[in-house]
Amino acid sequence: MVEFLELIQSPWALRALAASVLVGLMLGMLGTFIVLRNMSLIGDALAHSVLPGVIIAFMMMGIHSLSLFIGAVVAGLICAFAITWIQKQGHAKNDAAIGIVYTAMFSIGVICISAISRKDGVHVDLKDFLFGNILGVSNEDLWLSSIIFVGIVLAILVFYRHLFLSTFQEAVAKVMGVKVDLVHYFLLLLLSFAVVASLRTVGIILVVAMLVTPASTALLLSNNMKRVIFISALLGMISAAGGLMLAIVWDTTPGPVMAVLSAVIYGLAVIFAPDRGKLAQWLHQRRLADKITTEDILKYLLKNGGVASRSHIANGLELGTSALRRQLSRMIGKGMLQQDAQGVVLTQVGEDRASQLIRAHRLWETYLVNQVGMTESQIHLEAEDQEHHLTEDVLDHVDELLGFPDTDPHGSPIPSKRTPLGTVLAQLSAGSKAIVKRRQLRHAAMQYLWESEIAPNSELEVLKVDGAQLTLRVDDQRTFSMSMDLAEQLQVIAE
Repeated sequence: MVEFLELIQSPWALRALAASVLVGLMLGMLGTFIVLRNMSLIGDALAHSVLPGVIIAFMMMGIHSLSLFIGAVVAGLICAFAITWIQKQGHAKNDAAIGIVYTAMFSIGVICISAISRKDGVHVDLKDFLFGNILGVSNEDLWLSSIIFVGIVLAILVFYRHLFLSTFQEAVAKVMGVKVDLVHYFLLLLLSFAVVASLRTVGIILVVAMLVTPASTALLLSNNMKRVIFISALLGMISAAGGLMLAIVWDTTPGPVMAVLSAVIYGLAVIFAPDRGKLAQWLHQRRLADKITTEDILKYLLKNGGVASRSHIANGLELGTSALRRQLSRMIGKGMLQQDAQGVVLTQVGEDRASQLIRAHRLWETYLVNQVGMTESQIHLEAEDQEHHLTEDVLDHVDELLGFPDTDPHGSPIPSKRTPLGTVLAQLSAGSKAIVKRRQLRHAAMQYLWESEIAPNSELEVLKVDGAQLTLRVDDQRTFSMSMDLAEQLQVIAE
């Protein structure tokens, strides 16, 4: 450990670490747009295609950072334009055009390396270009990488709106005057810059791993674009810096270790990502299965008078003995059920929940018949499946859309929405007081409150009940009348 700490503090190691961090950050940021635009293969092609530009620049200007930069950028632009030309003029498909260009250019680069390696006093190791040689990072390389990093960050900040629109809404971007093709080539230009900065660290073969893998991992962890860019850059930095550390410990080439570490992080995200990970999906499916089983038991009991033996429930719902025992134990703990001499009995909490499940089932059956046009013989299984997934807001909307029906297509009554903490105004007698609930179930009630300037949590006092009309006072101030039909819809909490 002491030797490692001493080693990592040496000048060459610090330069290598700084270069790794910069490369990880810039490839992570650019990779987000590359992956979302389905340009991963183009990124790979561009990385391979800079090889001839780098070698030719070396032959003409010698081996220093500026010559490599110029050669790589020129080669990258030639690659981008050649792919587009072959697609349009050669009528080749996208992947075919990419394959033609990058294999040809990469091969030209290998031929150039073979040619100059035969000259006396000249030795160019192809492996350094393919897999990087981070231990040979110079101060000049570090300055160039820093300038490229700052340039890429500024470009993303300044042109973020254009990049965002052309990535997700190309048609909208064109309507808004965004030059989509120009943005495409601009992104490829930035990618060429990043490839130049990556030559010393991961090399042209593995640059696509650092470009694609952190971004793919970030997309598993978030749906927010700006957050994805940040996470991708962070993961790219961790993969690059961590890969360098491990490579020093294991005495191996850093580039491949960086790529492998990035892939390991992606694998962990596939399993443990909060929403999209396999573990989260399994837990969600488990919770959903438990919810469906719970609701099926409640509905079965309600249809059987609120009580049934364990064996009847198991046979009626085709549940295993051990699974049923665990489920009933949970439901008893939540206060939905009780156990007595007759068997399992619904509590008031369980009955309310079961009633709402039946409400969902019968409302959805009514919707399928009245709005979708299905026949009565077609609707039961569909409603049986959807009843477990319909939220209260959706049910309230469907109820209002259907005109608050009392029965379903089979003639069975549709239970009303339960409001345990409140009641409707029409149920109150003269002299009673109540608070207006913030959430109203009926649109007509909400409209009336708005038009009458009655705020939620206002106090209503029933002064007089006269057949089809109520006389009310609001907050001990103004008095007004309300029809009994409207009072049947207004949700209040009685004091």
